[in-house]
Amino acid sequence: MTKQFTALLVLQFVNDDKLRLDGHISDYLPYYRSDTGKRITVSELLSHTSGIPNFITLPGFLDGPASRTHYTTREFAQKFCSGDLRFEPGTKFEYSNSGYFLLGAILEQVSAKSYETLLQERVFQPLGMNDSGYAHSETILPHRASGYERSPSGMQNARYYDMSIPFAAGALYSTVGDLYLWDQALYGEQLLPARLRDLLFKPNLDNYGYGWGILIPEPGAPYAGESIPMHGGTIFGFQSLIQRIVQHHETIILLDNNDGPKLFEIAQQIRQVLADNP
Repeated sequence: MTKQFTALLVLQFVNDDKLRLDGHISDYLPYYRSDTGKRITVSELLSHTSGIPNFITLPGFLDGPASRTHYTTREFAQKFCSGDLRFEPGTKFEYSNSGYFLLGAILEQVSAKSYETLLQERVFQPLGMNDSGYAHSETILPHRASGYERSPSGMQNARYYDMSIPFAAGALYSTVGDLYLWDQALYGEQLLPARLRDLLFKPNLDNYGYGWGILIPEPGAPYAGESIPMHGGTIFGFQSLIQRIVQHHETIILLDNNDGPKLFEIAQQIRQVLADNP
């Protein structure tokens, strides 16, 4: 769910004339490989149509030392987000955390600020999201949830994952209350003018906007035929899901500190309850 915040920051910089949706990676990251960087646009990164391989699918990445190592943004971008393209940019949808990592790198490059600072200054502080931030394992946070994973022998503490890796693709923590403030702000223009805000929810390939998937329930399902912006997230020991039933001003936010329950099924049951009890 971090990706929707990254997408909003990118569009804010588009609004400030510091980024262009049709600008290329190489326009903003001088250290990125130019043969592919000159071919991939910011819009293609946002819509998961860049063709850049997803770093978490690299053999052994999640279970090896790479996932526990702290990297600078540049180091990780060059080492794990610069692979040969899997397809011609813009021709296919393929979910890629690498693309959103690069968007965070671009934001830092054009602003000369950290991704974390941009979030605080441009989103969390203006909205009063005081219980949200960029996760650092060493920081003591009152009431921070611990993550748990299921194993053949039962529950166990979640594996360690250095938060420099998910970065702009997945390193945020938050609460249901804060995410409700976020949801409500997206109805207005406090963060973005409507013409840019609405691009977040405009379907591209595979019904994915910018940082949001667009769920259209099938006939017979609750809210059949409506467009429901949504996104899920999974990281060692944690799951999250948000669904915005915009036409009814209803929102479902699910946060879980284990990898067991199927949040999409839970959300569908909640939508059924909402639809049956207007």
